[in-house]
Amino acid sequence: MVIAPLTKVEAKTAAEVCRRFELSEPAQALPRDGLSPAALLERLIDERHFHDAIRLLAYALPKRESIWWAACCAKSALGPTITPQQQAALETTQRWCAAPSEELRRAAMAAAEKAQLKNPAGCAALAVFLSGGSLAPPEAPVVPPADDLTPQIVAGAILMAAVIRQPEQAEQKYMQFLEQGVAIAGGKDSWK
Repeated sequence: MVIAPLTKVEAKTAAEVCRRFELSEPAQALPRDGLSPAALLERLIDERHFHDAIRLLAYALPKRESIWWAACCAKSALGPTITPQQQAALETTQRWCAAPSEELRRAAMAAAEKAQLKNPAGCAALAVFLSGGSLAPPEAPVVPPADDLTPQIVAGAILMAAVIRQPEQAEQKYMQFLEQGVAIAGGKDSWK
């Protein structure tokens, strides 16, 4: 896969992104020094290290774009089997991506709890809640979430989306989801 410029990715080097998470052992053998995030992403995909490629992109994207990516993958994966609670979680996530607000961030947590976290829609909504603000109730002192919680949950949601239905087609879905993620990283803002 040839990766177009990732205009939404601020990191200049792949090493900068990879400091935030651990690549799998086989992927650690790939050189990262001097490579751009796009170049490492391309190598990971070419060598079929799909989990690492998804994690790299989840950590490289800004939170809003990564959450949008997770929501798109969840919607695609759940298809006609989506429950009303999962649909509500995705709608809340999409509304937050279109116009982030504290009210929608907190509503996303409630939607995630109703949808549950054993599916990618619930995880995408949880990623919204963990994107900023406070983990504590509104009247309590601020407890900010750790900065890496959102990309961890996003990557998990996307990996789950690939196997939740028809897991035997996971590799095809990884490629489809990575193409979506690359389009988002290249500037495609579908929430507008």
